[in-house]
Amino acid sequence: MDPINKKVDFAVIFTVINANPNGDPLNGNRPRTNIEGYGEVSDVCIKRKIRNRLMDLGKDIFVQSNDRAADSYKSLRERADENGLKGIKDEDEYMEKACSMWYDVRAFGQLFAFSGKNKDKGVSVGIRGPVSIHPAFSLSPVSISSTQITKSVNSEPPKGESSRSSDTMGMKYRVDAGTYVFYGSINPQLARKTGFSEEDAGAFKEALRTLFQNDSSSARPEGSMDVKKIYWWVHDGPNGQYSSAKVHGSLKISPRGDTADPKFFEDYEFRIEPLDGLVPETIEPF
Repeated sequence: MDPINKKVDFAVIFTVINANPNGDPLNGNRPRTNIEGYGEVSDVCIKRKIRNRLMDLGKDIFVQSNDRAADSYKSLRERADENGLKGIKDEDEYMEKACSMWYDVRAFGQLFAFSGKNKDKGVSVGIRGPVSIHPAFSLSPVSISSTQITKSVNSEPPKGESSRSSDTMGMKYRVDAGTYVFYGSINPQLARKTGFSEEDAGAFKEALRTLFQNDSSSARPEGSMDVKKIYWWVHDGPNGQYSSAKVHGSLKISPRGDTADPKFFEDYEFRIEPLDGLVPETIEPF
């Protein structure tokens, strides 16, 4: 398949209702927020969900999470070596083979930095991918609720016949309601280097459309996160008519009417500021 030859920009709007979209391990796994109280979902978290969806769509993925792994390899080094990359010293050959095998390598890029043994200097190959994704932020500050939880059964037997282990207590956090947006782009110049094709772009769009399918957990119950709208701009050439900043900025979002405390998708109005010669495809995956 030929690499894409037109620049693409996109925006994804999704909602969070009574869920933790991206816990912060350095803050007790509370939902991430910035200093102003706006909810945040990291680009790393979004890419993880995209990779999972692409695996569901039958794509080969290099960076697999342990709980969703489709093979028996326990490390990235094993996955690379056992798929024919071991011993390749030429960086261009290494890059070409890795990109041909794994969708996420030719989409997001990958740093292959594996230490060697004895006299072997190992491998250090950096690949820049054409798909870039911003973190997602809520459109207004979010409120976070906390719930104290206990275990109904002890994990370990009591110490001593007369003693009884107390139930383990912890906290569970959720965003009550929030509407989030993230932006991204696909760069044709980098796509030529990795081989990212029109077919790949179509699979990527489908992954965005169904981003939260098969993603449920205790922190994110089924249906608590939902993609509401996608804007997909395709430029007329590899350089694009406008910068990504201008394209992303053409999406104007404002509270609807006299809504005092907008939280839900229906509380906002979405408007595209016209750009001459560039009209987005609007996808509403209901």
